[in-house]
Amino acid sequence: MRLRVPVRGPAALKVLAAAGAAAAPVQLVWGGPSEPPRAPLRPPWAPALELESGAVLFSANAICQFFFLCRGDEPTDLSTQWLEWEATELQPAATAALYARLVLGRRAPEAVQALREPLAHIEQSLARAGAAFLAGDAPSVADVVVWGTLFPILQEESSLPGELQALRTWFQNMTLSEACRDAADTVLMPQALLEFKSYLQKQPPPCLAMQRATSNEPEEEEGSERALTEDEIAAAADAWAHGAAALPKPWQPQKPVIAQDIFQRLLARGFLLQDTVEQLRCEGCQRFLADRFVEGTCPFCNYEEARGDQCDKCGKLINAVELKSPQCKLCRGVPVVKPTQHLFLDLPKLEQRLEAWLEQSWATGDWTANARYITRSWIRDGLKPRCITRDLKWGTPVPLDGFRDKVFYVWFDAPIGYLSITANYTSQWERWWKNPQQVELYNFMAKDNVPFHSVIFPCSLLGADDNYTLVNHLIATEYLNYEDGKFSKSRGVGVFGDMAKDTGIPADIWRFYLLYLRPEGQDSAFSWSDLMLKNNSELLNNLGNFINRAGMFVCKFFGGIVPSMALTPDDKRLLARVTLELRQYHQLLEKVRIRDALRCILSISRHGNQYIQVNEPWKRIKGDEKDRQRAGTVTGVAVNMASLLAVMLQPYMPSVSLAIQGQLCIPQDCFVLSHDFTCTLPPGHRVGTVSPLFQKLEIDRVEALRRRFGGGQPEDLAAEPQAKQTPAAPQPPPAPETLVAPTDPQQLQELTQEVARQGNHVRQLKASKAEKAQIEVEVAKLLELKKQLALAEGKSPQVPVPKGKQKK
Repeated sequence: MRLRVPVRGPAALKVLAAAGAAAAPVQLVWGGPSEPPRAPLRPPWAPALELESGAVLFSANAICQFFFLCRGDEPTDLSTQWLEWEATELQPAATAALYARLVLGRRAPEAVQALREPLAHIEQSLARAGAAFLAGDAPSVADVVVWGTLFPILQEESSLPGELQALRTWFQNMTLSEACRDAADTVLMPQALLEFKSYLQKQPPPCLAMQRATSNEPEEEEGSERALTEDEIAAAADAWAHGAAALPKPWQPQKPVIAQDIFQRLLARGFLLQDTVEQLRCEGCQRFLADRFVEGTCPFCNYEEARGDQCDKCGKLINAVELKSPQCKLCRGVPVVKPTQHLFLDLPKLEQRLEAWLEQSWATGDWTANARYITRSWIRDGLKPRCITRDLKWGTPVPLDGFRDKVFYVWFDAPIGYLSITANYTSQWERWWKNPQQVELYNFMAKDNVPFHSVIFPCSLLGADDNYTLVNHLIATEYLNYEDGKFSKSRGVGVFGDMAKDTGIPADIWRFYLLYLRPEGQDSAFSWSDLMLKNNSELLNNLGNFINRAGMFVCKFFGGIVPSMALTPDDKRLLARVTLELRQYHQLLEKVRIRDALRCILSISRHGNQYIQVNEPWKRIKGDEKDRQRAGTVTGVAVNMASLLAVMLQPYMPSVSLAIQGQLCIPQDCFVLSHDFTCTLPPGHRVGTVSPLFQKLEIDRVEALRRRFGGGQPEDLAAEPQAKQTPAAPQPPPAPETLVAPTDPQQLQELTQEVARQGNHVRQLKASKAEKAQIEVEVAKLLELKKQLALAEGKSPQVPVPKGKQKK
């Protein structure tokens, strides 16, 4: 075997280390600096392994794995998962770190920031497993590959974060191993990186936001921002000038129709089987048990809370009868096995079609690492016929003689519901679902639902053979945990369903926080303290503060009319900066990086707060004509940024988005998102009543909620509190007002707007130092409106305690 390694490029390090660790008999050939790539589309620094058969391996990871295979080391599921993670998560972050170090000239500790979250992932994995190496107690190909990617950045002792002890120990052990040490000496680090620098300088800057792994930690500000080009600044100013005319027209839905039935097509094409199967039946409940009503020990990993269709721990699909020690979740009785006749989807007959489609989808689409791994591991075990019917009374009936008393298994007909929903929405549904040449299909889900969307549903569509659109991008999240443990409905740990409403925290705050910590790259955890921090810092002090100030300046300084704007070079630079964030927002949503896209919104509001703080319009409005003109420009640009944020917020916080639209009186035709930041609220536009969007979460309230949802509220108590709980002590008599059921939403909205308008009026009177008697009259009106609002919401109105000294 001949291993051709270019003199520059970090990939040489891991292939040489792998060759040494596996004692591979290779002939090393150094490529010249100007030598062209050995294959089309390959970067010039990629290595190549020429086999005796004439085949050539160009992937560095494939070469490393081949060396270990030659030694007799078969890959494990864990080592394969690490290689997948290294290729999709670690390599992009490492490239960004090298770019920051070599091209931008940042110090090593600063450059390592791009690797902060991948390093934390390695630290957590090593600590959790309690093993010395990534895939066990001995070094594997995974250790060599990950070390080879990290060494060019972490070779300086100061680069290793001191708090990551497990990572530090592992990295030092790998660096001191003979194979890795020899590879580093052979490649002549760091001289080789200086030659790699010339290659990186010719490449576009890495997109750090899209390649950053997710984390629960607050976002850190970058030390410097990418310089804006004159073309970008000019283009941003031009887009701004076009205003609302440049926005696309809002789309209107059409009338719905009904979809076709895929089951009949599968039956007609011979992809269904009939067989007698054994199924669990609860004699106490007198019925066959649906999978979700069965719980037991997983036959593969011995997890004791596996469901009747899948194990949440190892991810394997199972049949309920395979469970060890099964229990009926309804009565906790032990079910018995009974034979029954069912229909099966003949997956083995569809296996070749599925594998060919998967190779194409993986090559051209975006699949998360866990989605690929779960799909590969399931296929590697061999496809088997999958039962698609159940002995239940509820569900979609099976339209076939002999099976009309049965229904379809939910994971057969539920994904087909995607087509049915579209067909009931528009008569043009086939333009999406039978148009794979022009349509890209995104699926995103929790990782436990991957096999149903990557194997069973695609096989159903492939077998139907009607040019159906199959998934191109499958985005699977990891798990969301609760505080220091897991959600548990039976133990009353965590917030479920309508319990969130009972907390009194608005729905949009829940939406924001759950999307802010969405487990996109690794497990994340809900934390009450973090919820309070994000609400008070990101929403109240950042986003809400900026939008409220922008609108209030229009009302207070310009009589509610957006002033004229004379843009300076600094203003145009801000427009370009906001446009970059807006386009990044679009790109991240295309990649279903919902969490990172949300940070673009928060970044824009931070730019806005900084813009207002630097220009101080509240001071300039008191100055000469030039200063007043400057105050008007700053206010006009800021309120247009707030208008843009209202549209960007809509997928995340629809109620808040609607409130901003109402306060700023944003025209409906302008409530559309484009790729450019435009002036949608031109000079002369009148805004409405502006009021705060968010309220502070106090620590006492949060601690009370932590205690309430920290355990001890079992599912049956939460479901039937009056029937199960001990009667409480007698309550004091109600207030004189008669409490009523909450009013209809329209009336509530009108009262809310009246309270906001009156509150704004009171603040303006106080700011203008109006007479005390006049202020007291308007305050009394405000209190009465608040009282009416509380009654309309079905709450007991609280009489506010007057401020100042109390009589004793």
